[in-house]
Parts: sequence; structure tokens; C-alpha cells
Amino acid sequence: MLSYRISVDYMSAKSIILLFIKAPVRGQVKSRLAAAIGDETTLELYKNFILDIMDSVKKSGYPFRICYYPTDAGTDVSSWLAGQYRIMPQHGGDLGERMENAFIRCFSEGFERAILIGSDLPDLTPAVLQEALASLAENDAVIGPASDGGYYLIGFHKHTFTPQVFHGIPWSTESVFQETMTILQNSALSVHQTPKWNDVDTVEDLRALWQRSKDAEFDTSRTMMYLMNNEVLVKKVIS
Repeated sequence: MLSYRISVDYMSAKSIILLFIKAPVRGQVKSRLAAAIGDETTLELYKNFILDIMDSVKKSGYPFRICYYPTDAGTDVSSWLAGQYRIMPQHGGDLGERMENAFIRCFSEGFERAILIGSDLPDLTPAVLQEALASLAENDAVIGPASDGGYYLIGFHKHTFTPQVFHGIPWSTESVFQETMTILQNSALSVHQTPKWNDVDTVEDLRALWQRSKDAEFDTSRTMMYLMNNEVLVKKVIS
């Protein structure tokens, strides 16, 4: 963890966190988990993932937006969140194009630093988000490697934004992180890496989350409470 001393108050005025989510609709989220634990249980679990990562985002002290997909789900997402948060649709044909367009929009609105995260890592801490944004005071880009070969976080300063990192990437493969790093390095950018983190995509990932969270701060989270109180998950994950 870098020991940056830039205050969140100073940085937050020109910084933003983009939280990418799928609209919480039964049968349309976390397909690998759903195959093992069912659509309804998966949907409720995913809602808890989002709410837990939102708690971390709020605790980081930075402004944020919830970027939802598909584009026509705005009413449902706003209703679910009781209209309390700033939301915006993801626009683009694939994940890369949607991420690129989200950065372009925020930089065009005057933000100078932006990081983008997914919603598959409910135990991500506020400290990681603070580290990522603070690192952009001294680096051109920041990226967070995921244990499955992808990345869970990426960010840029407005003047070093490099759309090429979103072009031609084989999304959802084990080479995403390395191919992205190659583009960043070939672009002669200074890149800070945040700690490796674990996405939760499968029952095995969920079990690993349970095991590493026992007696930790995340032990009292919505996700952990849901795990403990759901009979299906107790049988498949906890026991």
C-alpha cells in the first residue's frame, strides 16, 4: 500500500469512481453462480454484492456514479435504489466500448481523475479505492489485477487517458490483465498496481469469500449475513 499523503477532500473535487453494475434482474446476472445455486438466490446475492461495494465507495469519500447495463434498465435501477444515487447507462457494443465511453463522458464533464470498478468484489475496501485515486497524482494510470487473470479496477488521469486499452481485448479470458498491461507499457505510461483481489463468479469463489471473511471486518456485511441466513447457500457454501 502506497503512503500517499494527498487528502481525500482535496482530490475528491475533481475525482470520481464509476461503479459498473448489471441491472439486478432474475436470470440475467452471475450465470455461473446461478447454474449452481439458482436464479432467485443468485439475484438476491448479487443485490447484496452491489450494496456492499457501494458502502465501500461511500466510505472512500469520493463522488461516484452507478453505471448500469442494459441501457433501458434505468427506471428499474433507480427504483431499486430509491432514487438516492446518481446513475448513468453504459453505452457501447461490448464491455470495452462501454468502459471507454464512461471515461470519456466523465472527463468531458470536467473530472480530472477517474477509476472504474466492477460489482463482483463485494469485500473491496475503501482503502484500495483511496489508494487508486491518490496514485493518479503521481502516475498516468492505475490498475487492479484480479485473481482470474482479469482486472477489477482501472483508472486514468484526464490527460493520460488511453482508449486503446479497451480495444481488441478478449474479455472474460485469463489474458485480459496482461494484454492491458502490455498496451499501457507500450504507451510509455507510468502505472500503479493496487493489490490483487478476488472476483466472485462461482460457488468456489463464494466459498473463498466466506472463508477469508470470517472474523474479519466484512463478516458483518450484507453479503455475509445473507450467506448465513440462506438455506441453499448454507448447504453449498458454508457447510
